[in-house]
Amino acid sequence: MNAEGPNAEQIVYWNETAGPKWVALQDVLDQQIRPLGEAAMERVGSADGERVLDVGCGTGETTVELAHRVGPGGAVTGIDLSAPMLARARQRATGIGNVTFRAADAQTTLLEAAHFDVCFSRFGVMFFIDPVAAFANLRSALQPGGRLGFVCWQALPKNPWMQVPLAAAARHITLPPPPEPGTPGPFSLADAERVCGILERAGFSDLGFDDHRATLTIGGGKGLDEVVDILLTGVGPTSAAMRQADRAVRATVAAAVREALAPYHSTGAGLRMDGACWLVTGHA
Repeated sequence: MNAEGPNAEQIVYWNETAGPKWVALQDVLDQQIRPLGEAAMERVGSADGERVLDVGCGTGETTVELAHRVGPGGAVTGIDLSAPMLARARQRATGIGNVTFRAADAQTTLLEAAHFDVCFSRFGVMFFIDPVAAFANLRSALQPGGRLGFVCWQALPKNPWMQVPLAAAARHITLPPPPEPGTPGPFSLADAERVCGILERAGFSDLGFDDHRATLTIGGGKGLDEVVDILLTGVGPTSAAMRQADRAVRATVAAAVREALAPYHSTGAGLRMDGACWLVTGHA
């Protein structure tokens, strides 16, 4: 996609920085958040023959799973900003006839009006500069009465898998200032009351917010040193902080993060830590 429009910064970020990292870490990240995406799918529901829009589809795991759920009579369209992630998604869906992928900005791209039965997203709707406009655009793609279902992170303090390593790193580096409420990013939809207002202004009704907690496997069951490296160089708030830190302190930060995470790691299970998200539903 051309880096233009209100979400130009996000287009650049997901094509040049985050997208390639997600592709490289695809298996690890999918394993970590797969149960949360499946919980959101169960919450919104699906039926044979339905048409589903998968927003922020990334490397395509959710799109393929949704395609299995709606069967050959249904169809799933995955949209994303990231060319490298979409390329991997298309590879993943080779031979699956009811899947289509499209490079699109969910806030600004004209979507097929009143076409879809379900709009779904696994952590793909937290990055809009104007979430009301984005969700209104997504609502326009749903049939009257069509269903919205997505999963998004709750606040950082409720997610120890992100907070613990970030706090350990903060003892040795200066963290960037916290973003303003609503700034595009992983926690932009953490405030349920705010999200309710966004969705109502976008035209959704019958809203539901399920407080969903789970113990996550961080780093795909790898050894602790490998997991620390993923957290420092991959995606997430700790790696974002490290991008602005002096490289000379990396070893010190890595040691501090390793020490903080060691109580949560075991040889058999890997790194297991708690996470909290919202399962959000609504109707067009």
